Amino acid sequence: MTPPELYAFLASTIGSLMLFWPFFRPYLPYSLQSFIQSYCQRWVGSLSPYVHVTFHEFIGERLMRNEAHSAIQNYLSSSSSMHAKRLRAEMTKNKQSLILSMDDYEEITDEFEGAKLWWYSGKSISNKQQPFSLYPFTDEKRHYKLTFHKQHRDLIIGPYLDHVLKEGKEIEIRKRQRKMYMNHDGMWSSVVFEHPTTFETLAMEPEKKQEIMEDLISFSKAEELYARIGKAWKRGYLLYGPPGTGKSSMIAAMANLLNYDIYELELTGVKDNTELRRLLMDVSNKSVMVIEDIDCSLNLTNRRKTIREEEEEEMKDPKQNPLKDERDSKSSRVTLSGLLNSIDGLWSAYGGERIIVFTTNHVEKLDPALIRDGRMDKYIEMSYCGFEGFKVLANRYLKLESHHLFSRVGELLQEAQMTPAKVAGHLMPKTISGDAEICLESLIKALELVKETAGLKAEKEAK
Repeated sequence: MTPPELYAFLASTIGSLMLFWPFFRPYLPYSLQSFIQSYCQRWVGSLSPYVHVTFHEFIGERLMRNEAHSAIQNYLSSSSSMHAKRLRAEMTKNKQSLILSMDDYEEITDEFEGAKLWWYSGKSISNKQQPFSLYPFTDEKRHYKLTFHKQHRDLIIGPYLDHVLKEGKEIEIRKRQRKMYMNHDGMWSSVVFEHPTTFETLAMEPEKKQEIMEDLISFSKAEELYARIGKAWKRGYLLYGPPGTGKSSMIAAMANLLNYDIYELELTGVKDNTELRRLLMDVSNKSVMVIEDIDCSLNLTNRRKTIREEEEEEMKDPKQNPLKDERDSKSSRVTLSGLLNSIDGLWSAYGGERIIVFTTNHVEKLDPALIRDGRMDKYIEMSYCGFEGFKVLANRYLKLESHHLFSRVGELLQEAQMTPAKVAGHLMPKTISGDAEICLESLIKALELVKETAGLKAEKEAK
């Protein structure tokens, strides 16, 4: 008997056994059933030219969710809506849209560099008895099975699966609900981040906005560059300027542009350097970490000396201050060196694709070590409102692109300093059908008053 004839005979025999298997199975012992099934599967596997890879939804003894299964689900959801005949629809967490994915026991075809492969969505169901309960519960475990010809093993196991997992994770990031985190008692708590500010709505000169946007986008695409030069994939920004110049709005625009989460770190709420490192290790990738008003957060410049003096005093006379324990439990003992090591030392290499933003109203008060070149990669001055910024605000608040009073506003903005926040306050219509000209006249009067006050102050100082 030739090999082809032998294979045909074996295939026919196994097929016949599989046909009558349901009739004989109830009368066979469980151990014999398992032996026959495993034996047939080995024979079929040895004859089949196809390879099967299964990705279970849960793995391990504690049934941890399999990240690979989640990434594959995201990857297949992008194509299953076009190719699958049966789909499963689920609402997103923010209840804003539907997610379509392959239904159970459905199969779709995919191609990669000329290789054809198949994805199958399966499910196993078992009834289990819960402890201390009279009623069993149904346990469902889903899985995906990938099938491909064995001649494409190296292509599928390597490049294709890398492509699937990477694409699936990117889809998860794009569709996720972004959050803003705040630290409290050594832990992060979060709320949904839905700030409407974008770079289009920022009251800033177009050239400056474009420069910042290009810098941010270049950073988000520079993973290979940072790996090649041996630096942690992070970038530091210092936003400085008077209050009301839009520093917080700039941070929101950064996060919206890159689709990042925001972590607002309040240093006065951090107990010590160890807690600070633990918090930073919990910051996710693709995030903006913000330390606002860094000049007011802590006395970082003299912090190390203060703590050392307190420790020496305690060693000399531990009972000299009975309220010291209560005071220490509430005050922060974060040091300047601890902060610098966390954001720029070895600990900074934990994670990647992070932006660190410091804001201050008084840049001259900051310790030079905190803002030196290499630690802060870009300095952004948030200044008073200029004419280009005013036109952005006028378009936002009054839906005006031009007006005969614009020229007067432009002249005054060159002579009077007013923050974008105050300009916006005058442009805000007082009624739903507010008159744009009334708002512009209010702004002009305010600018004239600022100009007059500044002139009187200058004359007084000259005398």
